[in-house]
Amino acid sequence: MNSIEKNINELNKLQNLQQRSHWMNDLHPMGKLLLSVLYIFTVVSFDKYSIAPLLVMAVYPIFGFIVGELSFKEGLYRMRLILPLVLFVGIFNPFLDKTLYTLYSVSGDSSFTIRITGGMVSMLTVMLKGFYSVLAAYILIATTSIDDICYALRCLHVPKVMVIVILLIYRYFGIMAIEADRIMTAYKLRAPHQNGIHYKAWGTLVGQWLLRSMDKAEDVYESMLLRGFTGDFRVRKKKVSAIDVLYPVIWIIGFIFIRHSGIFG
Repeated sequence: MNSIEKNINELNKLQNLQQRSHWMNDLHPMGKLLLSVLYIFTVVSFDKYSIAPLLVMAVYPIFGFIVGELSFKEGLYRMRLILPLVLFVGIFNPFLDKTLYTLYSVSGDSSFTIRITGGMVSMLTVMLKGFYSVLAAYILIATTSIDDICYALRCLHVPKVMVIVILLIYRYFGIMAIEADRIMTAYKLRAPHQNGIHYKAWGTLVGQWLLRSMDKAEDVYESMLLRGFTGDFRVRKKKVSAIDVLYPVIWIIGFIFIRHSGIFG
């Protein structure tokens, strides 16, 4: 199985997660979207030396993975391209901030003190902020379909042009991947003993991929027009139940308490 087929399978697995029968999937998408955005804003708003309350903020992604029955290992695998970039952001902080802070101190007959630089603390906080943000986004994506996310965006009065672009880009990923897989398969059948694609064929294959994608786009657009597409997608209005309101409100109250209570440092 080549890398394109693996990516298609991963996309199908993610869509199966979104369509499964689970109470977190059935929650109103606007509440989940607002909760994820507010969580990310709350995490990012912490001071660069506030590592203790940041550790407490891990309760939300832990809850999401355990109660939502999501595989943490698979989540990390699907985010393998984003996480290194996120964690790399604060890697130079120890060289820039060399202020010493007392981490642990014991006085008495055998007194000793453990100190750490401010750069090390700020590096950990920056990494945790990025890590938590990516986990929160993954929980949202794994429990909410793209149609529901776009519905939530329209409920928040995001311009329909932006919503349609987001929806079509997501839908078109799968189509382009399938076309690329077909081109790769045809090339391998014509050059079975060749390892990879010869550099002389790169331009031709990319051009074929572009032309096929444009043809597919025309077919998709014509199908949309035949089904009554008028520039906006139609979705049934979702009823708001008590759990749809209580779930995000309770979490938001918890975030505010951790952020502003001062109990956790």
